[in-house]
Amino acid sequence: MNRSSLLFSTANSITMDAALFLLRLLTAGFMLTHGLEKLSNFSSLSEAFPDPLGVGHSASLIMILISEVGCSLLILLGLFTRLATLPSIFGMSIAFFVIHAGMPFAAKELAGIYLLLYIIILLMGPGRYSADYIIDKWLKKE
Repeated sequence: MNRSSLLFSTANSITMDAALFLLRLLTAGFMLTHGLEKLSNFSSLSEAFPDPLGVGHSASLIMILISEVGCSLLILLGLFTRLATLPSIFGMSIAFFVIHAGMPFAAKELAGIYLLLYIIILLMGPGRYSADYIIDKWLKKE
């Protein structure tokens, strides 16, 4: 292996799929912790949870729980991955651009990072190490 291959190599299919797998696991796994914390404090949070869409505090909390728990589980499995990123992108967009709009960047930085990670997952797809890949291969055999 020469020095230029260490500095300027391009990712092959296996490393790209491994990177997508790790990206999915870390992004969804970390977000799942936020959702499970909200779920465990549902009764206290539902009274004053932000309601940027005007649907009510409880409904807003339920919608973010669907994203942070339900969609995170789907992304972890790589099942309906691109579809599952859409509520997550929406939720993080609302958090970044609406809920934390007037706050310093440090207060909204995490929502911005998650937003970008979900957009990358949407654009790149789940990769080979996913339920979506297995289903796709199975459907193409028929």
